[in-house]
Amino acid sequence: MQFSAKLAEVPLWGKKLVTINGNEAVLINDSGKIYACENYCPHQGSQMQGGIVRDGLIACPRHGWHYGLTNGVSTDHPGYTLKTYRVEVVGYDILIDF
Repeated sequence: MQFSAKLAEVPLWGKKLVTINGNEAVLINDSGKIYACENYCPHQGSQMQGGIVRDGLIACPRHGWHYGLTNGVSTDHPGYTLKTYRVEVVGYDILIDF
């Protein structure tokens, strides 16, 4: 697990792009739970940082495909999976398992 950000940097329903060891990930605060996923949509590479988050899903800003924040599986096209990372909040620190 690697430090990625402070909890206060990802406000409720907000997102934050972080880079760890050259890899970009988007931290997401959905209803008070922190998730992390890769920044690029597996369909056409659009940046997920611009996606809309609702009810445990993130929508690609380019085509609107939805991906589960817990497992990354697309609810619209199950053959596509967005890479997700295990997250742990320790005190005020957000750690991700890269």
